[in-house]
Amino acid sequence: MRIAVFAAAILGLTAATPLVLAQSPAPAPAAPAAPAAAPAAGDAAAGERVFAQCRACHQVGETARNTVGPQLNGLFGRQAGSVQGFNYSPAYKTPAVAEKVWSEENFATYIRDPRAVTPGTRMVFAGLRNEGQIASLVAYLKQFAADGKRTQ
Repeated sequence: MRIAVFAAAILGLTAATPLVLAQSPAPAPAAPAAPAAAPAAGDAAAGERVFAQCRACHQVGETARNTVGPQLNGLFGRQAGSVQGFNYSPAYKTPAVAEKVWSEENFATYIRDPRAVTPGTRMVFAGLRNEGQIASLVAYLKQFAADGKRTQ
C-alpha cells in the first residue's frame, strides 16, 4: 500500500483517483543489431584530386621520378626509406623507421601528421585530417605497382 501512495504522489494522483497497478506488457523482442559499418573504401578518382596536394613533392605513374620527395609507386608493402636514388632525411635512416613496411594503416596514421609520426622528417606537409580524403588517397596510391603501371 505504501508503494501505491508513493506512486500516486509522484504521478500527481489524488486520493479519489483509483490507482491501478497493472503489469506492463512484455517487451517486444529487440531488433537485431545492425552490423558495424566497415571502414569506407576510398574513391580512387577522389584520391587523385587529394594527391594534387602531394604532387608538388611526389610523383606516381610510369614516368614518376624522385623530386623533393620519393616517387610513390608500389608504396604499400615497400620498406620505409627504401626508394633507390632518393636522399632520405636522417629520420628515415634510423632502425626504428627503416624496419617499417608501409601498409594502408600506418600510411593513414602517418599522413594525418607526418612530423609527429616521424620526428626529424624533412617532409613539410601538415597532414590530412579528413578520413574520407585519407581513404581516397590510399585507394588512388594502391593503383600503382612498383613499375608505375596502374593495376586497377
